[in-house]
Amino acid sequence: MASRKASGNPEAEQIAAALATFHAEAGDLLNQVEDLLESLASAPGDRETLNALFRCAHTIKGSAGLFGLDAIVAFTHHVETLLDELRAGRVAFDGPLANLLLKSFDHARVLLDASRGQGTAPDDSGLVAELVARSAVGAGRLPAGRPGAGAGNAPPETSTGHGGPWHLSVRFGEAVYRSGSDPLVILRYLRDGGGVAWVELLEHAVGPLESQDPEACALGAEVLIEGADVPRRIDEAFEFVGDCVALRLLPPERGAEDMAYLRRDLADDLARAERIIAASLAHRPPAPTRQEAGEEAGPRRLVVRADDFQAIKVRADRLDQLINLVGEMVIVGSTAQALARASGSGHLLEINQQLGRLLEEVRNSALQLRMVQIGDSFYRFRRVVREIGADLGKDVEVVLSGTDTELDKTVIERIGDPLMHLVRNALDHGLETPADRRAAGKPEKGKLMLSAWHESGSIVIEVADDGRGLRRDKVLARAIERGLVERGAQLTDEQVVDLLFQPGFSTAEKITNLSGRGVGMDVVRRNIEELRGSVRMTSVEGEGTRVLIRLPLTLAIIEGFLVRCGQTHFVLPLDLVRECVSLDPVEAHGLSSGSTAWVDLRGEVLPVVDLQQAFATGESGQRRRSIVVVRDGNGPAGIVVDQLLGEFQTVIKPLGALFRGLKGLAGSTILGTGEVALIIDVPALLALATHGVPATDSAGRGAREMATIGAGSAPVH
Repeated sequence: MASRKASGNPEAEQIAAALATFHAEAGDLLNQVEDLLESLASAPGDRETLNALFRCAHTIKGSAGLFGLDAIVAFTHHVETLLDELRAGRVAFDGPLANLLLKSFDHARVLLDASRGQGTAPDDSGLVAELVARSAVGAGRLPAGRPGAGAGNAPPETSTGHGGPWHLSVRFGEAVYRSGSDPLVILRYLRDGGGVAWVELLEHAVGPLESQDPEACALGAEVLIEGADVPRRIDEAFEFVGDCVALRLLPPERGAEDMAYLRRDLADDLARAERIIAASLAHRPPAPTRQEAGEEAGPRRLVVRADDFQAIKVRADRLDQLINLVGEMVIVGSTAQALARASGSGHLLEINQQLGRLLEEVRNSALQLRMVQIGDSFYRFRRVVREIGADLGKDVEVVLSGTDTELDKTVIERIGDPLMHLVRNALDHGLETPADRRAAGKPEKGKLMLSAWHESGSIVIEVADDGRGLRRDKVLARAIERGLVERGAQLTDEQVVDLLFQPGFSTAEKITNLSGRGVGMDVVRRNIEELRGSVRMTSVEGEGTRVLIRLPLTLAIIEGFLVRCGQTHFVLPLDLVRECVSLDPVEAHGLSSGSTAWVDLRGEVLPVVDLQQAFATGESGQRRRSIVVVRDGNGPAGIVVDQLLGEFQTVIKPLGALFRGLKGLAGSTILGTGEVALIIDVPALLALATHGVPATDSAGRGAREMATIGAGSAPVH
């Protein structure tokens, strides 16, 4: 019933879609605010940043007015007024003002959520009073009603030395409604800014009502505006209209000849044109001399330009559906390649190769649509650091690098919580108070570094600090106390650090809002491993701690390298593969079950792990085996396989619930023959082998069962 009703009311559907777009765009603008305020803290007088901050409030207010969201309009009007005083230099930017603006934009977010039925907005009268008070200080007056009205608001001086109002002629284009703008909202914005002496609305010839296009605008206006910085106010009011409006702005020193255009525009009603000209000239000041004016008085034409960059918002679920379909196309393409090879037709093989190239381009383009910059995730930690640092009495500077590094939006969404914990951990445990840092001979202000870069087909995210570092004795004492380590045991630095990732482990002396409950680094590791990533920590006592997170760029489709071991096919991420070398049969006997062996690779020691031993794939009878040399975060390593099968576009399918806990496997994929191949989680596999933990018992059985399931499918030949 509801769907039929919605489909029968296209206007309601359009409004609902436009409202959803408004909420999305307003959310994006609010996300920019914290970064802009951080930029202002380092450069308080930066004009571009001030203007960008003002535009955030101005756009939210204007767009909210289109949908009748009066609570948002009323509140953001006060924010906008304060920002205008800040831009004019009448209010100084300082810490209390930054906090007030942050609270204000947070409240604007709450109002947005409330407008779509998500909770109820609290009373904001106290916040409004703060905004009005700061604005009043800047304006040198007490607040009295809306801006531009009341006895307490005498009209400010005009932007020229002779006083008098400016004359604005507006001609809206037919497409202004279709662009999402409303002429009346823009004119109301000018009026609410104060100083509008009169407005005369003009209508173009509309013709018979039955033939009129309801989406075509036929409006114009003649407006008389007085006050300070009128051209700037006009630019702001029409900033987002694009090229759907023609503007002509005449200065106070205008003459009758400057307004001759009105006789042309209103040729069918000359009496009206003469009346407008007379009314406008009646308000002009005495004409200045050329020496007084300093330049020729004449019409000023404003040009409102549309942004050259065109963007379109796409629903996330539609984008995910596109990626899934592209993945299925890749699988079907592999099947078509197998059929073409089996047919022996050269023409069919050539056509399939062309199809494969096109599919690869489509795949790459589709994946690029999901790639977003990590900067937005990094920027929000500035506020977290400032607030938590203030609570802990610590002075901390956030240093960001690699903010333009791109990775899959799904990874971005899921990495937020682990990063938040690492940042909070660094603030609570790592960085010292100014007094402690001064006593240690360090600068009083600590540093927290967030960095990101691409490396070997992965993204590496670093969270580092220059704090006290890891206290080895304290960690060992807590581990012995909890029975994790025997007293007197000799542990390497890497093993000591690994204790921090044990479930429930904490070195905090007492439970606080930030730490002490033992829910921390083990959750960080688990969340990152679920993303097929790895986490590694290093620390030097007295110097600081460094955490490196390595993640795949995408969770959907990768370039793979197909190999076989026994009767099971495996896929290695191609970006990790460095080279392939033959394994001498004599050296092959040195490989032991459940541990890493070493071979001589051109005079260098190369640790290797045998897939046959790791996953119990069974003997293959292959006399000549190969080593796939891969790059891991700890250096090169080798994986011994029976057969090399070449590059393979790999659509990643998650493992079923029965196999999800297997270590060393990142997922599965379907080959062109219909068989299942297992995707190797290279860092996890090497870590298992390095620590002497065999994968044979659990993962081996799982690999064999998965391979059997795949082999049960009818091969395509």
